[in-house]
Amino acid sequence: MTAIIDYDAGNIRSVEKALLALGEEAAVTDDPEKIAGADRVILPGVGAFGDAMRKIRERELAEVIRAAAEEKPFLGICLGLQLLFEESEESPDTEGLGILKGRIRRFQEGEGRKVPHMGWNSLAVRPGSRLFGGIPDGSYVYFVHSYYLTACDSGIVAARSDYGGEFDAAVERGNLFACQFHPEKSGGVGLAILRNFIAAEGGASGKDPAPEGLRTD
Repeated sequence: MTAIIDYDAGNIRSVEKALLALGEEAAVTDDPEKIAGADRVILPGVGAFGDAMRKIRERELAEVIRAAAEEKPFLGICLGLQLLFEESEESPDTEGLGILKGRIRRFQEGEGRKVPHMGWNSLAVRPGSRLFGGIPDGSYVYFVHSYYLTACDSGIVAARSDYGGEFDAAVERGNLFACQFHPEKSGGVGLAILRNFIAAEGGASGKDPAPEGLRTD
């Protein structure tokens, strides 16, 4: 069973529907015991970084999220990716979960670039990524975001995209995965990504061998 963490953020039900379409049992919950007992966990979300962290702390979910991210297959989606990191320019006075090291930055408007970034963009996929196993390099996925990740460790970056400049679009460390785009809104490619996540085996998230370099050609 996959637990989808409910912290009063948007876009949770669409993730549940995508999992059910794949035949995966799913439960939307804010119950720490159910999250801890799940086979895998998804942290979705659309909204503001500061508000999300406040709600996570109010519901006493921070520690169970950190534990799940280390102990079992875990997927952050959109805001759920950003919350895994240390800080965001959106809420400078708010600490993130700090599971991974990196900073969330705001896109700057410019020629040919509007904020938020909304629409389909292609991915440069790292060879050997489990989350993107069988996904062709250059596949398109759907983004809706004003902020983007700059990871401290380039070795965890599983895919990059470009919006007036390259940015980190997905990360992977052992069984901890996260993507800035919305797989549940990305058609067949997104469903294949979710299927790869469902197929991931449990285990500590830091135990994989060092990843290969990122292919950008």
